[in-house]
This record gives sequence, structure tokens and C-alpha cells, in this order.
Amino acid sequence: MQTHVVDHPLVAHKLTTLRDERTDSPTFRRLADELVTLLAYEATRDVRTEEVDITTPVTSTSGVRLSHPRPLVVPILRAGLGMLEGMVRLLPTAEVGFLGMIRDEDTLQPSTYATRMPDDLSGRQVYVLDPMLATGGTLVAAIQELIHRGADDVTALCLLAAPEGIDLMERELAGAPVRVVTAAIDRRLNEHGYIVPGLGDAGDRMYGTAG
Repeated sequence: MQTHVVDHPLVAHKLTTLRDERTDSPTFRRLADELVTLLAYEATRDVRTEEVDITTPVTSTSGVRLSHPRPLVVPILRAGLGMLEGMVRLLPTAEVGFLGMIRDEDTLQPSTYATRMPDDLSGRQVYVLDPMLATGGTLVAAIQELIHRGADDVTALCLLAAPEGIDLMERELAGAPVRVVTAAIDRRLNEHGYIVPGLGDAGDRMYGTAG
């Protein structure tokens, strides 16, 4: 598995504000959206294209466009929704699927409660959106589902990652066509499975704690 940490001053600047406990939800959502677009620029460096002939106002020439089948963007609900707009801003012709997963706060094990994706993902490049790669269990389960449906190129975009989560993904997804793009790899997980220093619960900070 490949792991790419995006080393850019604008990424570091926005991530610092996201970490700050004083940052309110509207600001958090806006900065997360902007940060995802920066991560997406790196994550889509190998997006598949095909050559196309066009005519400019001056002459004929050739260029490239996204090839078929179109990329699929899959946010993991609910916090992944806060990353969707920033991703499709860069890939407006991509299709969007949804995967609802929840982590048991006692066992830290994920379970799936909703899916909305094509049954056959053969030949599709898939971009999975999940703000926090903490224990890694949720992303592993999500990516295994995508691979089971035939995906042969999966990239996970995460605002933050923990070493424990990366280690789990490398063990459980060994040999799979997977890579992770993140803004930072933090020090560790605490006893509750939260990333340290982290930024707290991304979903709560985006949307509040109602429900």
C-alpha cells in the first residue's frame, strides 16, 4: 500500500486551523472543503485519461479527457459528506456513491448500515472519502467492499491518519491496489481510539452533536 502525505504550506495552514478547538463548525466545514480540494489534486495525479481531438478558435489540436468508465467518489457517511464537495469540485464528471458505516465506540469495530453504489466496479478508479484514518477498521471494511465489487484502483483521502490505522490497512489489504493520501500522519491513538494530537471527532465538528 502506498501512503502519500501532502507536504504543502497551504495544507499545513488549513490543517492547523482545523485542529484548533476554537474553530467553529461553519469555519471547520469550509476549511475541510478547501483542504480536500488540495488533497484531491495530489490524489488524482494518476487519474485515467484518453486522447481527444478538438478545435480551438485558432487551429486543430489534441488534448485529454477523463476516460470511461468515469471515476467513482464514495464518501463514508456521515463525516465523509463534508469532503464530497471539495472532491467533486476537482472531478465534476465523476459519479458518486455512498457507503454508510458506523464504529462501535466500545469494540471500535465498524458495521455497514447503508450502501448506494454500482454492483460492478470493474475498471473503475474509486476515491474513498473519510476524514480520519484512526484504527483503520472502517476504511479496511469499506475498501474490501469496493474490491469485492471489482474495483482495481482505490485511493483513500483522509484529513489525518494514525500509524496504527496505516499499519492495519497494510496488513489487511496487502497486495491490494490501494493508496492513502493524507494531510498528516499524527503520533498515535489514545485509549478511546482518537488520533493524537488529532482534531477531535470530525463529524461532530462539521455538523454538531445532535442525534
